Amino acid sequence: MIELFSANTPNGKKISIMLEEIGYEYEVKKIDLDKDEQFNSEFKKISPFSKIPVIIDHKTNQTVFESGAILIYLAEQSGKFYQEKNRLEINQWLMAQMGYVGPMLGQHHQFHHYNPGKSKFGEDRYFKIAKRIYTELDERLCNYKFLSGDDYTIADIGTFPWIARHEWHDIGLKNFKNLTRWYENISERDAVKKGFAFMNKNELPPKP
Repeated sequence: MIELFSANTPNGKKISIMLEEIGYEYEVKKIDLDKDEQFNSEFKKISPFSKIPVIIDHKTNQTVFESGAILIYLAEQSGKFYQEKNRLEINQWLMAQMGYVGPMLGQHHQFHHYNPGKSKFGEDRYFKIAKRIYTELDERLCNYKFLSGDDYTIADIGTFPWIARHEWHDIGLKNFKNLTRWYENISERDAVKKGFAFMNKNELPPKP
């Protein structure tokens, strides 16, 4: 059984979606970010940087932090969504999500959604970067069904919850037909719907 220490964020949703996709039994332990529970000493023992998500795999007695590392761990344990034939491509697109897509869209959330009007420079900068991310993903998906090729992988699972906040971005997902096609395709997966709603049973991925 997997213990998932998480919150209802894109990084949190990555792991619940993955757990649903691979059919693993898991129990959610909510970390209330608004109450700074991520900084509690007990949580810091399993998350050195006080970040969610973290899993404890009681079958292997392994604790894993950082969402990308967790996706790789679960993929290797289950043998799913991390195909050997294109693993280099999967790694590149997963690392792009971890190092670029997520952090930059996260900054866009901070300036545009949470704190509008406080920094025109910040709002303009991260809006432009967010729009460029949409454009770059759309260009990639012009030639491929999924980010790393023809197969659905952990690269898609990692990226999807960030694009699922498209309403916050105010860029217009529908303006990007390839990205929209990819997004709608993943949105309809039963495991994605279940994993997306792991903390709010009525929550669904927003329509484009």
